[in-house]
Amino acid sequence: MSTLRPALLTDQYELTMVSAALSDGTADRRCVFEVFSRRLPAGRRYGVVAGTGRLVDMIRDFRFDPAEIDFLRRTGVVDDRAARWLADYRFTGDIDGYAEGELFFPGSPILTVSGTFAECVVLETLVLSVLNHDCAIAAAAARMVTAARGRALIEMGSRRAHEEAAVAAARSAYLAGFRFTSNLAAGQRYGIPTAGTAAHAFTLLHDDERAAFASQVATLGKDTTLLVDTYDIAQGIRNAIAVAGPELRAVRIDSGDLAVIAQQSRELLDSLGATETKIIVSGDLDEYAIASLAAEPVDMYGAGTAVVTGSGAPTAGLVYKLVEVEGRPVVKRSEHKATIGGRKVAVRRHKPTGTATEEIVVPQGVPDRQPNDRLLQHSYVVSGEPVSLPTLDESREHLRQCLISIPWEGLKLSGGDPAVPLTVVPAT
Repeated sequence: MSTLRPALLTDQYELTMVSAALSDGTADRRCVFEVFSRRLPAGRRYGVVAGTGRLVDMIRDFRFDPAEIDFLRRTGVVDDRAARWLADYRFTGDIDGYAEGELFFPGSPILTVSGTFAECVVLETLVLSVLNHDCAIAAAAARMVTAARGRALIEMGSRRAHEEAAVAAARSAYLAGFRFTSNLAAGQRYGIPTAGTAAHAFTLLHDDERAAFASQVATLGKDTTLLVDTYDIAQGIRNAIAVAGPELRAVRIDSGDLAVIAQQSRELLDSLGATETKIIVSGDLDEYAIASLAAEPVDMYGAGTAVVTGSGAPTAGLVYKLVEVEGRPVVKRSEHKATIGGRKVAVRRHKPTGTATEEIVVPQGVPDRQPNDRLLQHSYVVSGEPVSLPTLDESREHLRQCLISIPWEGLKLSGGDPAVPLTVVPAT
């Protein structure tokens, strides 16, 4: 079965609202929708904006083809008027938001979509689907990068996620600072460096471990990684060095008490003359497991399941809410789900040293700018046309700089207040 086009990656009520609005004449009212989170996942002190580059590409291709419209009409989702409207659908509005790699906090207006009610509301599900997933992955991956303290990480979670989610997760992990991915589609689409050598199955295929290692080295050379824990780890390391020599690039360990095994493996490698052979560890690692290995002789971490599932927070908890109609602020007053009306402008306030101190959000106005303030919103789409966006590597560097800018307490893995407080102030 072929992959669905973006237009049907939506909830039915988006289109039933369009049908009703077209019928009562409100569909063309100029509206502003905002994406924000009411709270961060438990234990998190910041969120990471990710997925906006993917989202802009999908909105550019957001069209309803005749077969899709026929399905919607035949199943009663839309009436004839709405079907004709969908046939001509093109997003002609504006999209502004925080840059990919920017940090966000509860209440940060990370994306603003403006245009007619109908053309904006029909994008709601797609916007939230992309951003909730990618932001969650990027935040988890950023915490792992911090825990790794400069050591390299490889994302290897493809087998633990939906096939397309795996590609998006690899992109978000790279944005967050992972150095490699095992996912080849992510390598092709986004230019992410890929890595991978062999699984336990390759060792089990051969008559003995040495034969498997010899085959791998003969094909890939000594600049490869040998998986040494299929049988006995110590003997596996001896076999690896016996076959490849002390010039072997790395060994990988995927099981056991990694702290103890890493120490023992380093000692054994050094005793065999393989002082430059690196140690890579994997096996259900999350940010806490990585942090626990900080003092051990580990050179690279492989993380999979925890990355692609957001390390316990698989969604960023973002919502898409109407905040303005025809220039008039509108407010949802539901208990525990209230919104602040009006289109918002946000700046990040910094000390002269570069440390972030506060995020200032102003509804329907312009912040009173101070010398070290940084405006957070940028244009993504203008009058329906995408604008030039940063590259993935530029966004990756932007996140690195953002993480440097927050107070060190904000990088802790323990729960606590958001790394930077957010203040909503009246317009000046």
